[in-house]
Amino acid sequence: MEQDWLTVVLATQSPASLKALPNRNMLSFPLLTLTLFLLNVIKNLIFSQITVVYHFAYPINNKLYPPKVPSVSVSPSAEIVEGRSVNLSCSSDSNPAATYTWYKENKTLIHEGEKMYFTSIRPENRGVYYCKSQNQYGHVFSSVSVDVHYPPKVPSVSVSPSAEIVEGSSVTLSCSSDSNPAANYTWYKENEDSPKASGQIFTIINIRPEHSGNYYCEAQNTRGRQNSTLQLTVVAGAWRMAAVLTVTAFALALTLIPVLLCIINKSFSRWRAEPGQRGDNREQSGLAEQEDDLHYASVQFSKHNKDAVYSNIASSQPRRHVEETKGGGQTVEYAAITFTRASTGPRTRSQEAAEEPSALYSTVNKARNK
Repeated sequence: MEQDWLTVVLATQSPASLKALPNRNMLSFPLLTLTLFLLNVIKNLIFSQITVVYHFAYPINNKLYPPKVPSVSVSPSAEIVEGRSVNLSCSSDSNPAATYTWYKENKTLIHEGEKMYFTSIRPENRGVYYCKSQNQYGHVFSSVSVDVHYPPKVPSVSVSPSAEIVEGSSVTLSCSSDSNPAANYTWYKENEDSPKASGQIFTIINIRPEHSGNYYCEAQNTRGRQNSTLQLTVVAGAWRMAAVLTVTAFALALTLIPVLLCIINKSFSRWRAEPGQRGDNREQSGLAEQEDDLHYASVQFSKHNKDAVYSNIASSQPRRHVEETKGGGQTVEYAAITFTRASTGPRTRSQEAAEEPSALYSTVNKARNK
């Protein structure tokens, strides 16, 4: 509350000594008291032989005003750690007295009163808080920031590209974790002590099959650490797949070709081992289609006859044979011509019979009479 005070000083001059009220205190009186006091002072001034100095003050009005900017404090003032208790306080000079309301960043009302308490503060409680001081003459805001420290949460890990990882390509591993203060990130491969990389991003260029395996990301700050694992599987590139397929096909061919040749050879041998009539019948049927009337001439050469050939032509009439087919439409004539050589001795019929197989046959195709 602000007040303006009226100060009255009354004094009289006299040769006598100066006397004042102890400590020159300011006196405050109600209006009636002030009136009586002034009358008494005048009386003393008239009849007194001493000099009297009176000091007194009296409020002449009562001034009203809106709140001043509030003072906001946080306890404890040191580092705020997750799970601990925290108090917020707000105070402001105003007339009449102000009321207090607490808001968070989005101006959502969360508490009323000069003080606000957190019995076990959580990470979600961090942020900027506003204290509103208000009376009928106005209002004013003041803010304070609350920072809550906590260890890293379980990291989230991902791999890009997320599809099949092909040998020779580039792969990027990412890691992120909610923590305060911010975490440091380190990448490890399973069953290896030394780290593979540091930082949220781990990139493998020209990846190979030996890069396959489990990788884990560790997030760490002053309050703790957490880790998370992902698995990489690298498949052979297209050129390697083609090479593998080619080698496989070649090996398969080397295996199958001898088997196929063996099967073909056995089939051909079995075909050749069948009765010869099939081939003979096929040949005879082919010849039968091409030949209508055939004349066969049998020519015999005698080993011992040195005479001219033309002088040894025997009459074909006795040896001529005429055959008719069953259909009666075709006639085949056979003519036998015997060639004998000169012999110094007589020839028996048995010798002639022995020479018979050496006869030559000449085929004469006689056109069919139409």
